[in-house]
Amino acid sequence: MSSIISRPEPTIIQGGMGVAVSDWRLARSVSQAGQLGVVSGTALDAVLVRRLQLGDPGGDMRRAMAEFPYIDMADRILEKYFVEGGKADGEPLKNTMVIPMEPTQEQLELVVVANFVEVFLAKEGHDGLIGVNFLEKIQLPTLPSIFGAMLAGVDYVLMGAGIPRYIPGILDRFAEGKAAEMPIHIVGAEKDDNFVVKFDPVEFTNGELPWLNRPKFLAIVASVTLASMLSKKASGYVDGFIVEGPTAGGHNAPPRGPKTTNDRGEPLYGKRDVVDLAAIAALGRPFWLAGSYGTPEQVAKALETGATGVQVGTAFAFCEESGFGGDIKDIVFNMVRDGEPDVKTDGQASPTGFPFKVLQIEGSMSDQKVYEQRTRVCDLGFLREGFKKEDGTIGWRCPSEKIAAFTYKGGDAEATVGRKCVCNGLMTNIGLGQRRKNGEHELPLVTCGNDVAGIKRFMKTPDSTSYSAADVIECLMAGIIIDSAVAAR
Repeated sequence: MSSIISRPEPTIIQGGMGVAVSDWRLARSVSQAGQLGVVSGTALDAVLVRRLQLGDPGGDMRRAMAEFPYIDMADRILEKYFVEGGKADGEPLKNTMVIPMEPTQEQLELVVVANFVEVFLAKEGHDGLIGVNFLEKIQLPTLPSIFGAMLAGVDYVLMGAGIPRYIPGILDRFAEGKAAEMPIHIVGAEKDDNFVVKFDPVEFTNGELPWLNRPKFLAIVASVTLASMLSKKASGYVDGFIVEGPTAGGHNAPPRGPKTTNDRGEPLYGKRDVVDLAAIAALGRPFWLAGSYGTPEQVAKALETGATGVQVGTAFAFCEESGFGGDIKDIVFNMVRDGEPDVKTDGQASPTGFPFKVLQIEGSMSDQKVYEQRTRVCDLGFLREGFKKEDGTIGWRCPSEKIAAFTYKGGDAEATVGRKCVCNGLMTNIGLGQRRKNGEHELPLVTCGNDVAGIKRFMKTPDSTSYSAADVIECLMAGIIIDSAVAAR
């Protein structure tokens, strides 16, 4: 059932920024401009549910759901979540938490349909390349998410924030119509434990499985060691690497050397964190460089090292087509015009424990006073960690939840210090924030790369309030001739 379709590699990969900053509109625009558009696969089930509850303005979700090959599944989701005209302002939104290790058919259907919808819309109306980006840290929905994206014909799967060694083999098995399983990281697990999640496409579709193409797999890495290991020991073929440096937005790999910080508490990176690009090239796979490569000079420099191209996130994050709310874009544009925006590499903010880039915005969750006033709650749960209980069963906890609840589950109170609810903050960034019964609204938590001030190079005039994805690509590709560049189809 599998097939390998050979197409030229893109020079520019638009970063898969979650939650839904890299949405279908942005990915489609980048793809139509001849490069690789990428949708974020993070929390798409929650995104779909909230878009439907807000009335699905424009009808895009419903149009894509009507194309889902198992229409009864899509209809059940619409019946449960769609609100004609949208919920009233201030009315709480129905939540959907991350699926459990043994999800119901209903839970699986929501994840599969949500990923299908995002990729379908990104690919609609053109023949360009579309990828989907997942976080290895968020393991429970990975298998049905990949399957949903493959149903929509996704061309690339990208994954970082961990060691994604099992993903290539999963792509192979799904393309062959076979079931797949993936080990789950559980704190306190012993050598003989076998904690896995499973997904069977045949069972899910009741035997009505369509032909699926095997997408290419790109691993996001921060070291030669990890890239080398994946090239030799992954469960299937790794088609390429995205080598990401510590100035990139979102989650960063922790420093490889001694744990030291500056006076702002930011982790300090050293010589061990500089990747040997010659060693990466020697692996014989295409590779792209990421982290402050959003200038034509940096693109040219990357190509000179032997890289296939670059991955760029922040430049696209604030363009017209991205999922960031207009109010956030206005704030960022004003910051850029008035001076250097302040991006902090926060070693405590993310429940994952990974350093996380946070743009300092007064009144957002980066504001210490605002953070301290928020009622701690974990009601999305995408970044929870599993832990083995004394009775051998699995529990789930998040260092951003109520401290008493976290410590009751065996968590260390010190792990809660400075932790922010990344899940709710990122949902608010895209206009899908929760409204609580006590009148409290979730506030944004904006992440971007260190080079956010550089977005002014894409503005047509000093007073510009927007620029397009095509503007970014035109600027980055200025003067660069690539024989293998992917043309818009």
